[in-house]
Amino acid sequence: MARAAPAIEPARGPGPWALWATVVAGFGTLVVSIALALAGDELVRPGLQALLFNWITVPYLISGTIAWWRRPASRLGPLMIATGFVMALTALQWSTVPLLLSIGHLLDLVPAAMFLHVFLAYPTGRVVGRLRRLVVVAGYATAVVLQLAKILLGINPDSLFTVTTRPVLAGRIEQAQLITMSALLLVGAALLLVRRPSASLVRRRPVALLVDSFGLALIMLAILFIAGLRGWPQIETVRHVTFAVLGLAPVVFLFGLLDARLARTDVGALLMDLRADPAGDLREPLARALHDPSLTLAFWLPKYGSWADSDGHAVTLPGGSDGRATRVIYRDHEPVVALEFDRSLEDEHELLDAVAAAAGIALENSRLQAELRARLHELQGSRARVIDAEQQERKRLERNLHDGAQQRLVALALEIGLLAGRSASDADTKARLMQAKQQVTASLDELRDVARGIHPAVLTGHGLAVALESLTAQAAVPVTLEVAAGGRLPEHVEVAAYYVVSESLTNIAKHAHASTASVRVTRSGGRLVVEVVDDGLGGADTERGSGLRGLADRVEAIGGRLRIWSPADGGTRLEAEIPCG
Repeated sequence: MARAAPAIEPARGPGPWALWATVVAGFGTLVVSIALALAGDELVRPGLQALLFNWITVPYLISGTIAWWRRPASRLGPLMIATGFVMALTALQWSTVPLLLSIGHLLDLVPAAMFLHVFLAYPTGRVVGRLRRLVVVAGYATAVVLQLAKILLGINPDSLFTVTTRPVLAGRIEQAQLITMSALLLVGAALLLVRRPSASLVRRRPVALLVDSFGLALIMLAILFIAGLRGWPQIETVRHVTFAVLGLAPVVFLFGLLDARLARTDVGALLMDLRADPAGDLREPLARALHDPSLTLAFWLPKYGSWADSDGHAVTLPGGSDGRATRVIYRDHEPVVALEFDRSLEDEHELLDAVAAAAGIALENSRLQAELRARLHELQGSRARVIDAEQQERKRLERNLHDGAQQRLVALALEIGLLAGRSASDADTKARLMQAKQQVTASLDELRDVARGIHPAVLTGHGLAVALESLTAQAAVPVTLEVAAGGRLPEHVEVAAYYVVSESLTNIAKHAHASTASVRVTRSGGRLVVEVVDDGLGGADTERGSGLRGLADRVEAIGGRLRIWSPADGGTRLEAEIPCG
């Protein structure tokens, strides 16, 4: 049984000074990067280089600051800010100052590892899963350790960190670094692809677009490293496209934040929907308010100590896998309902609280309806079990009568017949013995009728059609029989149909004063239809008398329906529909 977890308290956001400091520092990196690009003489088209460079840094700084402000509990905002600043520091490679150039060169590949970290940590800022953690750690090790190793070996003679000059070994380390980083980026893209929504589970559209942009950025970055490794002549074009795609990801992220912000304005529309239809299905209006079409609801049923869906069927709360999250709503310290939604909404505490508050009463009503449906399922199951137990007991009684008392009476009748034959000289004794034999034979016939009424053995042995032929042949009025059931049916279906006909013919004989009757059994659309019609007095009612009411209960217990048309001016038509799979 799933345990309900208490709601998470929203964390405090950053102070105004932290936000303004981030804004000022970001503006400073913008100015410095442009100045370094224009002042250097090694860059081709420095204006374009500065534009593409800031197309990455500025959106990351803006998106990270807004995410830090709006979602303080998430680490993603600070991580994006750090990525933007580290990316900005790599512009120091354009400087002519040896120390600044050395620092920028040392950090050259660190942004690639940080991009990988940001994308795999979305949306909480925490990397979930052993494989993802391994990929991120390996990315940082490749970007820092191997970068430092090749710098120490003199890959860039102008660096202050150069210790010795061994260009061949440094070149091999650089090749290994680019190959490893490319492989890690492609693995990260594959992990993002695994997180994509499946065809059977439609998730939030902005989230799917954002995951696509993340994966595309990692793939383009891997292609850029491969181009550098292979010395492609179009490497500058690949670099420009890669930078454009890398800057697109935080822009899409901003759209996702805007989508979540706009979702809060839909709480008013949710209230209107609930006011118009307070007892309707809550999933659709809640999904619209949360902008998450994949939303599902699970209701806590205290009587059963388990969770159930809106139809009352038992469900288990997920463990937060496959990009899903769960929020349990409480009332008086008792769980009422659990919302299962896309994990990207996990940090939208204000939105979730507003939706929960707006739909609180309606959710309680839906919980009660789910509990009512669960009890109805339980009642239907218990009725079916009672009918089955009754049928098994009937079969046992019929078998005992057939194999026990009936056989003994047959043996007694034979014995009396033999004694009567031997007493031919004593007429009085013979007459009495013959009279006793007739009484035994009559008792045997009555016992057979009782056994047949308890459970028709011919039904089990030969099927519904033969059993109904035997039944209609003994009816009190002439009966026309038509059976088109298409072979044997499940036993409980045949038994129910048999008793429908049996009880109907009994009622016709006792109450209808009919001259003729007809029985028609057909199979259509996975249902067996039993129709009994007579030309009697009419006026039959399932609410009066135990016979028809018992028939209705038997048919309804197996998912069927019994209907009776019996006008007072004469004639009765009984129709039973029984599911037969």
